[in-house]
Amino acid sequence: MTYLQLVNSVLRRLREEEVSTVSENSYSKLIGEFVNDAKRTVEDAYDWTALRDELQVSLVADTTTYSLTGSGTNLKVFNVVDETSKNFVQYRGSAWMDNENLVTPAPTGKPQYYCFKGVDANGDDTVEIYPNPDKAYTLTFNSAIRTADFTDDADRLTVPSLPVIQMATALGARERGETGGTSAAELFGLADVSLSDAIAYDAAKHPEETIWYS
Repeated sequence: MTYLQLVNSVLRRLREEEVSTVSENSYSKLIGEFVNDAKRTVEDAYDWTALRDELQVSLVADTTTYSLTGSGTNLKVFNVVDETSKNFVQYRGSAWMDNENLVTPAPTGKPQYYCFKGVDANGDDTVEIYPNPDKAYTLTFNSAIRTADFTDDADRLTVPSLPVIQMATALGARERGETGGTSAAELFGLADVSLSDAIAYDAAKHPEETIWYS
């Protein structure tokens, strides 16, 4: 569903007139904020299949720090693959990385480890690679990438829509103070059930992540 469709779905549930654009009036703008709040909550609740994607980083010789362009900061990395050498690159903590970098001169070779090093000027995560690349390599970060807040009417939701709609409706009902029969607490309960059901369906696609075998 698009941002505008989500807002109108919430407005109907609150017995309000639909709008032709989210910015049509102050109330539709408010509902748009609630939709974004609900979207963030739902996206953060689980590593949805729809949010999983690959981020590719091109390494060059003697450069150790790289931006994960388009990642933002709400990123979860599942694994990192060195496509050039056909190996996995392992995570190490910053203290371990700092200790290894005390060696002079710094060792060079194919990438073996990475750690997160902060955020760049665009608000994307940055990573440090060890050892210093001795040539060009391509790394693939298999990740779950949360989306930015919606701003345009045509921005499209990729995670399940019902939990987002129900949670935004509950936020709107609580702000207004009445719903004509259903309390805000009941609406939040419905949103929680919808979110739980949606997670269960999506988790079934990745049983290796949720089922423990002895």
